[in-house]
Amino acid sequence: MSGIYIHIPFCKQACHYCDFHFSTSMKKKDEMVLALAKEIGMRKNEFENDPEFSGVETIYFGGGTPSVLTNDEINFLILEVYKNYKVSDNPEITLEANPDDLSAERIFELSKSPINRLSIGIQSFYEEDLKMMNRAHNSVEAIKCLQEATKYFDNISLDLIYGIPGLTDEMWKQNIETALSFGIPHISSYALTVEPKTALSKLIQTGKIAEPQDEAASNHFMILVETLQKNGFIHYELSNFGKENYFSKNNSAYWLGKKYIGIGPSAHSYDGEKRGWNIANNSLYLKAIQNNELPIETEILTISDRYNEYIMTGLRTIWGVSLERIENEFGLEYLNYLKKQSQKFLNDGLLSIENNILKPTPKGKFLTDGIASDLFYLNLEE
Repeated sequence: MSGIYIHIPFCKQACHYCDFHFSTSMKKKDEMVLALAKEIGMRKNEFENDPEFSGVETIYFGGGTPSVLTNDEINFLILEVYKNYKVSDNPEITLEANPDDLSAERIFELSKSPINRLSIGIQSFYEEDLKMMNRAHNSVEAIKCLQEATKYFDNISLDLIYGIPGLTDEMWKQNIETALSFGIPHISSYALTVEPKTALSKLIQTGKIAEPQDEAASNHFMILVETLQKNGFIHYELSNFGKENYFSKNNSAYWLGKKYIGIGPSAHSYDGEKRGWNIANNSLYLKAIQNNELPIETEILTISDRYNEYIMTGLRTIWGVSLERIENEFGLEYLNYLKKQSQKFLNDGLLSIENNILKPTPKGKFLTDGIASDLFYLNLEE
């Protein structure tokens, strides 16, 4: 399975918690769309040289806020993918969008385009939360866009954030219930995290906003898991819940170590052996592409890097970490190391082994990232 990720590096305004690469100035938007199209063409040979390549199966517009592009611009970029790559018969084509960009007319237009999946950044249905996070939409727009989107799209995901200061367990339950009332088949949900150099970090340092509390976030996570599982969702990745046949094919490919090409400033790529990332600067990206250069740095992954990535992604997903694969792909030394490192978590009931698959228990799920870092292979030289 192969995918193409297209990073749209523009937002109307900066959310207080965000540390992704974007610009709030739209001055270079036209130039950027042409540069993205050009990079799509410049990189067409990367899949062609892969004997396992059978066609692009996912196209994902992420960002930033991809819905700041017009439908014509989105369709133009999709056409460029079709012009330069073999594309499978029924690819998953996702557009990340914010509620304030999704008017009834816009949703109807999108439904006639090749976009067949919407990922909508709701984050919260409470006005005070949206203001605190500096979101561009309000709670009325959040409700209206879901009412319209569900008329035309079956495959919809929405984002919700938990662990927000002041968000009680009852309010959080209500957020989830509101999402469920629309019959949405996929929910991605993340704890509010304080990244360095963000506006949120500064607001906490100056005492204008309370610091998120781990205990509240942990409670919200448990409520989320329990509520969604009761409603027929499968908790297939730490932050992602989908009904059967509605898992994100694009994101599942990342977690399962499939190959993908990242187009645009700051976008990452992976070909099974090396990881690449484009420069996270719009002006330098544009200049390089206009000079027919790819502004990409690459890193060949060592066996330890690949093992660590598999541990991190495997523990976060329903598929877990296969001990058989560890032995076959990385060797007995890695398998013995993993068994030794995981023993304390097995004893504490945070990890379990079933059918030769290592997975977090329900008790261990919220602690997955910390557990994974303790299982990383750090000391051996290649």
